[in-house]
Amino acid sequence: MGTRVVSRLILCLLVGLTIRLSAQEPASAALQVRKLEEKWAEAYKERNIDILSSLLTEEFVITVEDGSTYSKSGYITHSADSSVHVEVAELSDLRVRIRGNIAVVTGAYHERGQSNHKPYEYHDRLTDVWVKVGNGWRVLCSHYSSPLKP
Repeated sequence: MGTRVVSRLILCLLVGLTIRLSAQEPASAALQVRKLEEKWAEAYKERNIDILSSLLTEEFVITVEDGSTYSKSGYITHSADSSVHVEVAELSDLRVRIRGNIAVVTGAYHERGQSNHKPYEYHDRLTDVWVKVGNGWRVLCSHYSSPLKP
């Protein structure tokens, strides 16, 4: 084989590997964000404020079912409320979309527990926006809404 042919084969091989690796990056990032969503739900259920705080950007804002919005500090204060006991915090139907340094997660959330010794239960739809920070991901904003009942 001539030098040109070998050079072209090597170039094609490198381009193919680059394309394959770049195609795997979004799948890997999507899996990482999905695991962070699950970590977030578990930390909320267990009132693990350190983990919750580490997952949220300083600019974090959440919109909840009644339309109220809370900053990171407001959400952390709510999450630390000892009068609320979360028994179930589960995610389902998650779909993660990656676009560069942004990940958008949509899905369903079910929460059940007691607040001031009174039972409550939510069935929500969610949209979370994650941003890449260094080698990790953090939540920038979150929106929860109750689906309309027929």
